Amino acid sequence: MLLAARLLFVVLLVVSVMLTLASTSKANEFSFTTVVGIIVAAGGFGLLVLILDALTPNKRITSVAAVYFGLCLGLVAALAFGSLLDTIADSWELGNEGPGALYLGLAKVTLGLTLCYLSVSMVITTKDDFRLVIPYVEFSKQRRGEQPYLLDTSALIDGRVLDLASSRLIDAPIIVPGFVMDELQTLSDSDDRGKRSRGRRGLDTLTRLQAVPLVEVQIDGTRTQDGGGVDAALIEAAQRDGGRILTTDAGLHKVAQIRGVASINVNDLAASLRGTGSSGERLRVHLEKAGEQRQQAVGWLEDGTMIVVEDAQHLIGQDIWVAVTNTLQTAAGRLVFARHDPDPGSAQSLADAATGQERVGAESAPLREPTGPSGRNPRRGGRG
Repeated sequence: MLLAARLLFVVLLVVSVMLTLASTSKANEFSFTTVVGIIVAAGGFGLLVLILDALTPNKRITSVAAVYFGLCLGLVAALAFGSLLDTIADSWELGNEGPGALYLGLAKVTLGLTLCYLSVSMVITTKDDFRLVIPYVEFSKQRRGEQPYLLDTSALIDGRVLDLASSRLIDAPIIVPGFVMDELQTLSDSDDRGKRSRGRRGLDTLTRLQAVPLVEVQIDGTRTQDGGGVDAALIEAAQRDGGRILTTDAGLHKVAQIRGVASINVNDLAASLRGTGSSGERLRVHLEKAGEQRQQAVGWLEDGTMIVVEDAQHLIGQDIWVAVTNTLQTAAGRLVFARHDPDPGSAQSLADAATGQERVGAESAPLREPTGPSGRNPRRGGRG
C-alpha cells in the first residue's frame, strides 16, 4: 500500500510538470533537451522526497503537525515582513530595477527561510506545552488505535522489558510517566547502595530502550499530586489515557485488575513462555524405543520434544513419570534428559528410596574407643 502511494506520487509529480509545460503559451520556445531536463529534475526531486520519507520511518503525528503548523506561521510572518519591505523599498525607490531589486529579493527569501526555521523550531520545542484552549471548556484525551504501555519503576529496574522491545513483541508506544522518572532519580541518589544500584539500573534500561528501533518511547511530564503514591498515580494515568500497565509488582497488578485497568505482569508472561522440560520438573512420558547409549530409553512430549531417560530401557512401552535433569538446545530443536521418577508413595518409589539408602551394619559401625586405660568405665573403680 505504501509502495503504491510512493509510485503514484512520483507519477503525478512528473505528469503535472509535463502538463504545466504543455499548457504554457511559449512551450515551443523550449528545446527537447530542456524539456527532458525539467522532467528528469522533477523525477529526481520526487525520489529525494521518497528517500527522506524512507529515512524517517518512526514518524509521530505530533511532530508532523508541529512542523506543518510552524511552516504556516513562518510563511505568514514572511508574507507580512515581505510586504513591509516592499513598502519601504517603494518609498525609497530602491526595488524598482538594478541591484536594489536583486538585494530586495534575496532579503525576502532569506527572511522567509529564517522565519520558517524559527517557527518550526519554536513549535517543536514547545509542542507539549502549546495548547489552544477554549475558556471554561476542558477536553478529555481520547486515544484511538493501539493502547500504549505505561511502565512502572519495577519494570524498568527488572530490565526484561528491553528484551521484549528488542524482539518486537511490544507493538504499541511505551510511556514512562514523570513520577516514575522522579522515583528512579530518587533511588539513584539514595545513600543506600542497593537502592542506588536499582535506580541507576532503571535509568540505564530507559536509555537503552530509547535506542531500540521501531519502538516509540515517550516521557510524560505527569507528576503526582499532594504527595500521592506512584502506584495510584500510574493506575489513574492508565484509566485516563486508556493505556496498559507493564509491571513486575504483583500488588500493583492485582490492584489494577480490581480497578478495571489492563495490566501485564512480566513475571506471569515469562512463566507462560517458559518451555516444558525445565530442570527438576516432573513429566509423564511414553517410552517408545531404546536410546543410543546403554540402558537409555527415548520418548516424545506432546509438543514433539525428544526426551531421553537414563536407566529406563526395561520400561520401553510404558507410561512413566520422569524428572528432568538437563536440557540441550540444538539446531534441530530441544533435547530433554531425565531420570525415572515414580509416583511419590508408590511401591516402586518406596523401593527405590529404600534400596538407595546407605546400609549401615555391624561391619560399618564405628568402633568405640576405650574410655580408660583398661577399657573399664572410669566412674567404676577397679579392684586394687
